[in-house]
This record gives sequence, structure tokens and C-alpha cells, in this order.
Amino acid sequence: MTRWGMVIDTDRCTGCAACMVACHAENNIQTVGEVEAGKGRAMHWIRIERYYEGEFPDIKVRFQPVMCQQCGHAPCEPVCPVYATYHTPEGLNAMVYARCIGTRYCANNCPYTVRFFNWFSPDFPQPLERQLNPDVSVRSAGIMEKCTFCVQRIQGAQDVAKDEDREVRDGEIRTACSQSCPAEAIVFGDLDDPESRVSEFAEQARATRLLEELSTEPSVIYMRGGR
Repeated sequence: MTRWGMVIDTDRCTGCAACMVACHAENNIQTVGEVEAGKGRAMHWIRIERYYEGEFPDIKVRFQPVMCQQCGHAPCEPVCPVYATYHTPEGLNAMVYARCIGTRYCANNCPYTVRFFNWFSPDFPQPLERQLNPDVSVRSAGIMEKCTFCVQRIQGAQDVAKDEDREVRDGEIRTACSQSCPAEAIVFGDLDDPESRVSEFAEQARATRLLEELSTEPSVIYMRGGR
């Protein structure tokens, strides 16, 4: 059985935000403008957290990309009254946008603050509509949105592998954030494949998870700074 996961090396991340830009372009995420962003209505499926180590002037800055952690025991799933978010056999916290009624219970129950309510219908004035990804739906107002691990890319690679009568190769699927990272700090793959890169990284001593004490079993593993 496949269990998709991601490893992010915080020692490599430079905080350039290329992953954020790529995520917006890949997943048709709308921008809301300065005024609405000031009201807390900005939408980013991935954000860059900034941490400081040491004291001035000897300060080191570390960056940590944070997206939906695709939890094995996701707090967001059991509170949805219409089953719009559910757990797939491949370990993803999936969203059924057509079913979501915007209660925001899932966002309130998410300890990672990675779910966003779509306050407005998307506006892509000409010629911006030409850059929309045809493999991803453009969501209407009033629903929840979040990182999907670029599920459209996963499904596309699986379809190709099925047509060629083979298994999906390790490294064949790259999410938008991992593909765009110039420092190659993000690795995506099958955590249940002991020979995959992501599985090997996850077993190293530097591997850790966000809020691990909550026992949500995230599928995103972070490599701590230092070697």
C-alpha cells in the first residue's frame, strides 16, 4: 500500500518562497489583495515560518515551510458534518469541494493552521485566466481549501504507470513545491517504500514532526538543522 509523504530539510531551506509561488500557480489559488490580507483572509496553501537562533549579533535564521501535514489521525476529518474531508487509502487528507458547506469546523480543529476559507469567488482578469491549470478546479466562494500534495500530479503519474504496466518509480512524482525548490530541500515519495528517498530521510536521526506530541501522525517530516 502506498502512503505519500514529504521530507523537508530545514538546513537547506533558504526561505526564498519559490515553493509558495509554484503552489499558487499549480493549484489555481487566488490572491485577495492587500486590504483583505490585512483582515486575515490571505490564502496560501503553504507558508514559510521564520525562526531565530542565538542572540544579536550572532543570530542564525532558519526557515520552515508549513503546509497541510496530511495527518494519519487528522483532527479535521471527524468534525466535518458533510464528510467533505476524508482519509484516502494512500494517506491523503482529501477535500471534496462540491460537498463542502463552509462550516470551518475543520479549520478550527487543525492544530497547524493550514486550512483556509475561500471568502470570495476567484477573479482572474484577462489574460490571467490563461495561466490556470486545467487539471485543477477553480473553487467557488464559501468552501475550505488546503494543500493536496498536488494530487493531480499523483493521479497523472499513476495513470501513465498503469498504461505502461509498471509501478510508479521513486522520484517520478514531484509536487509543485518540491520541483520549484532551488535548494532541493523538499523530497516527495512513498513513506511505505523502504527504498524510497523520502523513507530513508524519514528514518534519520534529524527527522522530526510538527507538534508530534499531539499524535496526529503527520506525513510531513522535517529534518532539523545541524548535521
